[in-house]
Amino acid sequence: MDEQMLNQILVTQADKYPYMSLLNLKSQILNSGIDPTTLQMMMAQAKDPILVLILSIFLGGFGVDRFYIGDIGLGFGKLLTCGGLYFWWLIDLFLIMDATKEKNLQQLTMALSTTTNRFYGGRM
Repeated sequence: MDEQMLNQILVTQADKYPYMSLLNLKSQILNSGIDPTTLQMMMAQAKDPILVLILSIFLGGFGVDRFYIGDIGLGFGKLLTCGGLYFWWLIDLFLIMDATKEKNLQQLTMALSTTTNRFYGGRM
């Protein structure tokens, strides 16, 4: 994949990942040997932080925001405590977008490492 195409893909998806990790992510993608179509499919699975914030505002007291991004344990914790008596819900309004971006980064990094291992036959 050429660098210009990768830059274009990253620009369109940059709001779903932590800003400070985009350079590291770029080098990891370039080294993985992944094709652009597969990369776009992987990145399309990322959760939108704005949607998660809206879920958090309206349903965060029930843990729906945490369930949606894949934090099942934290989702059950919020559900059973009514959002930590709404203190946890209030704090999550400020933290959930960053948590979503970090979760997206973890999932993409894991998918890239799996693809890289399959591409190189388990050895690098």
